[in-house]
Amino acid sequence: MQIQWFPGHMAKTRKMMEENIRLVDVVVEVIDARAPYSSKNPYLDKLWQKRPRVIALNKTDLADPSITALWKKYYLEQGYSVVAIDAAHNKGIREITPAVEALIEQRDKERGSKKAGTRTIKMMITGIPNVGKSTVVNAVAKRGGAAKTGNKPGVTRDKQWIKVSDHVMLLDTPGILWPKFENNETGLNLAFIGSISDDVVNLYQLASELLDRLKGPYGSRLVGRYGIDPSVLDKSGDIILEEIGRKRGHLFKGGQVDTDRTAVMVLDEFRSGKLNRISLEVPKGREGNKDAQSESRS
Repeated sequence: MQIQWFPGHMAKTRKMMEENIRLVDVVVEVIDARAPYSSKNPYLDKLWQKRPRVIALNKTDLADPSITALWKKYYLEQGYSVVAIDAAHNKGIREITPAVEALIEQRDKERGSKKAGTRTIKMMITGIPNVGKSTVVNAVAKRGGAAKTGNKPGVTRDKQWIKVSDHVMLLDTPGILWPKFENNETGLNLAFIGSISDDVVNLYQLASELLDRLKGPYGSRLVGRYGIDPSVLDKSGDIILEEIGRKRGHLFKGGQVDTDRTAVMVLDEFRSGKLNRISLEVPKGREGNKDAQSESRS
């Protein structure tokens, strides 16, 4: 299943960000804690150049906590400031502004600036669609209506300056992907978490791919949630999907399984956390970490 998605409005957003990056001092990139590599936009690395950066690992309530800890360590080792947050439940949000202020104060001191710790800081909050960026903006600004939010990728359309405090202003920008994914796994991960519009993918194939991915490390979750026989996990994702549909009673007249309905359900339940806390990626070089692969986690 090959996935690529770069709608026209994102090209406009890209141009806008290139024009406005010189206006900001620091960038906060919101990424999805379930897929921290795939949801981190490589285009932004070139755009930001040498500006201080904060990585906000969002949706930690949906991600495997032991693997999130590995990702936090990984990005710290890459030289980023990192905060792990759950913006939907306002957890960890208070760490963002102090992290931004500390980065700028450190940079100003290194440059010998007399304004270190006193001047107004302009930060940009950005990220790809559906990682919860607008929810983060609203939580940071403490204003429920500060940015438009929605479940569909790309809801926030226009540039918005928002006053956070007497010393911090933030620039909210629309979600942006990059023109071509470097590999198909990245595209699949983004489709799994909803960062790519469901309108441009085959949901039956996508759900089957997801079940193929989950049956190894999280097979017991599927058994417990859907009541399928553990032996079914030895089958391919499409067979598992059909068995889940049969167990849930998603049947047409005559007993045939409505796999399209089942696919939508499986994807929705994964995205909403009903399959418990699941991560799709482990940092490179840590794939064999036994804690990260254990199914004993709650």
